[in-house]
Amino acid sequence: MLQPDKARDPGFVAEVRDLAPEISVVVAYGQILTEEVLSIPQYGSINAHASLLPELRGAAPINWAIVRGYELTGITIMRMVEQMDAGPVLYQVAEPIGADETASDLWTRLSEISAEALIETLALIETGTVEEQPQDETHATYAPRIHRADAHVDFSQSATTVANLIRGMDAVPGAWTTLRRQELKLYRPMVHAREHGEVPGTILDATQIDPSEGIVVACGQDAVAIREVQPAGKRRMMTVEWLRGHGSVTGERLSGR
Repeated sequence: MLQPDKARDPGFVAEVRDLAPEISVVVAYGQILTEEVLSIPQYGSINAHASLLPELRGAAPINWAIVRGYELTGITIMRMVEQMDAGPVLYQVAEPIGADETASDLWTRLSEISAEALIETLALIETGTVEEQPQDETHATYAPRIHRADAHVDFSQSATTVANLIRGMDAVPGAWTTLRRQELKLYRPMVHAREHGEVPGTILDATQIDPSEGIVVACGQDAVAIREVQPAGKRRMMTVEWLRGHGSVTGERLSGR
């Protein structure tokens, strides 16, 4: 397995040539390989990407699929070209996204499916029965690298949008807000369809009894329960556990954008 710091390093190119591979398989590598490198293997270079291309090209397709509320995603095996995730599709597997599924959950599930899809694709290539389908550029969307600012929760959005963000940023980098000027990461959201009349970000309920609830926070529409948290400098924990050591927070406000 090769993982060069710089894809255009002449030493890396020479190393690939020395290997004389029949085919190269690229997974989760964040740089665009040159045509020189891609064309060295006899059967070219293929890549496993965690979306149904041409949707969600880029570095973080799993995160953005959940954040944007997708109900369906999957794995695409494509032939690589010297453009980001733009090569012809060789094989695809569609997978539904569960209502409570996090990015971490989906990553684990798609990793297993990806391995199976690669085996199927290699078999098709070996038998000469693989069919290459060009991507429709008019349907291309993008899933850029996640930055800290992307994970800052905006409670003025609907509870569904907030919950999608929290699930999509689990476990890294973790959706975050602040309480009493301290960062607080939020996990395991659950949408509550309820009218509240409070400023978004206001903590409506904070029970120390029912761990299935934790805290319930007002959003621009409805509210969201936060069942796990991670205070700054501490481990991730059930919200009910955090409340026991933190005291009442009902009526306080979590920061939004």
